[in-house]
Amino acid sequence: MRLLLAPMEGLLDFVLRDVLTQVGGVDRCVSEFIRVSGSLLPDRVFLRYMPELRHGSRTLAGVPVRAQLLGSDPVSMAENAAALARLQPEGIDLNFGCPAKTVNRHGGGASMLQDPEAIATLVAAVRRAVPAHLPVSAKMRLGFNDKSLMRECALAMAENGACELVVHARTKVEGYRPPAYWELIPEIAAAVRVPVVANGEVWTVQDALRCRAQSGCSDLMLGRGSVADPGLALAVRQALAQGAQEAPALPPVVAWADLLPHIQRFWWMVCRDLTPNQRAGRLKQWLNLMRRRYPEAEVAFQCVRVITQQSLVTAWIEQECARCGVPFVLHKQELAEFEHRMPDGDYVLE
Repeated sequence: MRLLLAPMEGLLDFVLRDVLTQVGGVDRCVSEFIRVSGSLLPDRVFLRYMPELRHGSRTLAGVPVRAQLLGSDPVSMAENAAALARLQPEGIDLNFGCPAKTVNRHGGGASMLQDPEAIATLVAAVRRAVPAHLPVSAKMRLGFNDKSLMRECALAMAENGACELVVHARTKVEGYRPPAYWELIPEIAAAVRVPVVANGEVWTVQDALRCRAQSGCSDLMLGRGSVADPGLALAVRQALAQGAQEAPALPPVVAWADLLPHIQRFWWMVCRDLTPNQRAGRLKQWLNLMRRRYPEAEVAFQCVRVITQQSLVTAWIEQECARCGVPFVLHKQELAEFEHRMPDGDYVLE
């Protein structure tokens, strides 16, 4: 079994990839999508979305990261894939699943699921443009408005060079609303001769076991479930190692106190690498999702939800560590130097 960490725009960026792979249990990550809209992107854009390219295409925990491209023009996608390949990513993933209106309005993401021939042309162009040893994979949904073309779309990807398919078991119209239709994935898996990974609505160990049973896939991609419960991948592995076919509802395998060092690391990276106006919001975003699994996260979210000042967030983390008996290892002076600094080293004018 492989457990992959999903790409999620505006949520599962390089900061959370680093933190969640430090917790453990993840075999591979995929970057947020890098949008290709006609021009050849400079290296700095690829590196901004995926700074792991500077470290052998791996997180600091050693987990490989595959770069994801999103676009609809085969020529431009091929040119950018070739440029990206020179930075030696672990592989290149193609996005045929993003449901965002702005993306779909310009013909990218899930909107391509309406045209299997266009998918075939794009995948073939990217496959030809990059070295033979470099994996090219694809992520898709079950369709755009309906599921009538899911088999044709999967074949267009697999028969034109995609070595692996991740299937998010909902259509674009269904968005992220439950349920996910895991039971439809076997039809796709039976049609293609490449590995298929199931994705969508896996929040708990129980969900993971049901998804594996219904989809017939041994491999899963975890998204919001891993953000809400950073130890989910570890818990799934533990359940399968014990031979579980189903599992009772259990508390997270990583306790809140054990998460606090990771929250500190997350906050340090956010302050170092993101703009001042993004920092507090990113922590609130993570705490908001963790409320699903941690009662302590509910309390924490209520404490910080109205805070915008970096120093006050740091003070709250220090207080929470003291309350839980966890060492506070952040360097306040270093964080203070970040307070008005932009990621590129410039400073915000007061």
